[in-house]
Amino acid sequence: MEKIVMYPADIEKDAVNWKDAQGQHITAVRRNILVLGSGGREHALAWKLAQSDGAVVYIAPGNAGTAQVGINVNIKLSDFKAIKDFCIKQEIHLVVVGPEQPLVDGIVDFFKEDADLRGVNIIGPDRRGAQLEGSKAYAKDFMEKYGVPTAKCFKVNKDNLDEGYKFLESVNAPYVLKADGLAAGKGVLILNDLQEAKEELGKMLDGKFGAASATVVIEEFLKGIEVSVFVLTDGEHYVLLPEAKDYKRIGDGDTGLNTGGMGAVSPVPFCTPDFLDKVEQRIVKPTLKGLKAEGIDYKGFIFLGLMNDNGNPYVIEYNVRMGDPETEAVMTRIEGDFADLLDACADGRLDEVHYAKSNKTAVTVMLVSGGYPEAYKKGMVMSGLDSLKDVVAFHAGTTFDADNNVVTSGGRVIAVTAHCESIEEARGVAYREAEKIRFEGVNYRHDIGLDLMKMQ
Repeated sequence: MEKIVMYPADIEKDAVNWKDAQGQHITAVRRNILVLGSGGREHALAWKLAQSDGAVVYIAPGNAGTAQVGINVNIKLSDFKAIKDFCIKQEIHLVVVGPEQPLVDGIVDFFKEDADLRGVNIIGPDRRGAQLEGSKAYAKDFMEKYGVPTAKCFKVNKDNLDEGYKFLESVNAPYVLKADGLAAGKGVLILNDLQEAKEELGKMLDGKFGAASATVVIEEFLKGIEVSVFVLTDGEHYVLLPEAKDYKRIGDGDTGLNTGGMGAVSPVPFCTPDFLDKVEQRIVKPTLKGLKAEGIDYKGFIFLGLMNDNGNPYVIEYNVRMGDPETEAVMTRIEGDFADLLDACADGRLDEVHYAKSNKTAVTVMLVSGGYPEAYKKGMVMSGLDSLKDVVAFHAGTTFDADNNVVTSGGRVIAVTAHCESIEEARGVAYREAEKIRFEGVNYRHDIGLDLMKMQ
């Protein structure tokens, strides 16, 4: 009988054969994995995948943090041919797509249609499946068609603007306006004044968010508490990954402008077994049934942005990838070989792989540049990273300068995650260590998780 094991990534050969002390034949295998993206989500994915047996992780293009857990590769996410050439040259086995844009642009279709890439597993939906995130109007039509609970809405363009005004007048404030297409997380407006909502609707249709807001979805405002639930599906089977709550506003107490996310907590106290059962029965299963009915072969993540309204889940939005900064909390709670789980997803055998999650709590605090989410400086030298302990610091917007110093390169800079027995303990550790990180203009919220502590 042959025994297959994985050996450390620093061994150069791709496979080596020998016999153990009992004379049993052994084959050691090296797995080459490519993560696409450059943010905190991709650092967290690469960090977790690097723990898989035999894994050698490449990140394109990566950042200063991903360079600590893998090998950065200078390839643009839009250059599918360069990605293909790299996969062939490095004998990549598994590709994990971090951000949504390559998925909406059809990178999975590109892989499926190229005979040279058929041996490469890729995690993510094809172009049609990616429309769940790529088009808010498509997603709302899909939810209505397959009975997924969501807010009442109206889809408006320049041809039916007057009807859009009438819909705004028919619902109560706040008024929710969403650009139909991808707008880098900035295409959603929540307004309290009806006249302002009408004016902003006109501006959006006139190109406030470019082509993304040529169509605008007006939604009835849902009241409750938001939560992010993550599904990994092979199109037939699924697992629920750890859920998380993120914090969008820049200031303490959920004040100020919306951001890409200032922190996250996982698990979420109100996500009881009863609530998650409702999520599965009312949302996950109808969504997967709908994808099959539409003939969409979906192998990847489905991010359910939910509103908990008195114990009942409603879908605010679908995303077709993991969230950020939620991933920076969630990955610390996933146990076992993550590459095995993703391979099983790509192969359609997700039901055959054991999956478990930690019962501990993860708290993530995002450190951002001064001025973010508006204008901010880049290139600020960072210090204190070498003194961190008891946390994982996931880099979101960092790079190296000419002197090999770690410097800021984005608005959201670094996510400090503690994984402890309780929210209170994890908060204490995360904030203790966050204080050690220094760069000009550093800013972060001080209340991540406080609201959830009151629910425990």
